[in-house]
Amino acid sequence: MAVFERMYRAAADGRDSVPWDRGGPHPLLEEWARDVDGAGRRALVVGSGLGADAELVAERGFDVVGFDASVTAITMARSRFPDTVVDYRVANLLDLPAQWRAAFDLVVESLTVQSMPPAYHVRATASIVSTVAPGGTLLVIATARDEAGNPPDGPPWPLTRLEVEAFASEGLEPERIELVRAPGTAARWRAQLRRT
Repeated sequence: MAVFERMYRAAADGRDSVPWDRGGPHPLLEEWARDVDGAGRRALVVGSGLGADAELVAERGFDVVGFDASVTAITMARSRFPDTVVDYRVANLLDLPAQWRAAFDLVVESLTVQSMPPAYHVRATASIVSTVAPGGTLLVIATARDEAGNPPDGPPWPLTRLEVEAFASEGLEPERIELVRAPGTAARWRAQLRRT
């Protein structure tokens, strides 16, 4: 989507900052991955942006592909981590490479679907689900929205519990769906699903 390329280009030129760049991995991913050993397994980081989440997953031993729709984001990630082992690629979430289907033992979706208008949520969710290998895990992190509330004007467009539960398709079963509330931040979903 062109809007993301404009944002990252403005950040690269020093005219703006990337609103979701925390300078490190998402805390809910960091906590989840603390004792994870990915040796010998492949991981996909959806909407990898400036690379912090992908680098964390690689540190846990996974062979990682991180992708983003923004060419500038991928260029910035490679520049930020010049010695990276992550395979950073430009790809469109709504039109992923066929060879990624059922190819990853771990798929990390952190705040990407919610960055897209609600009309794209179903397609984006299905695309992410399609990448999880048999026996693989999908980790979803998203800002939470109450079912009863109207969608905000966005971006972002936080996800309802029903939208998070929608990741449970094509053989993916939810192992845990948590609503995490931390002081000073919006409530977040952290969902772990596994393909049988």
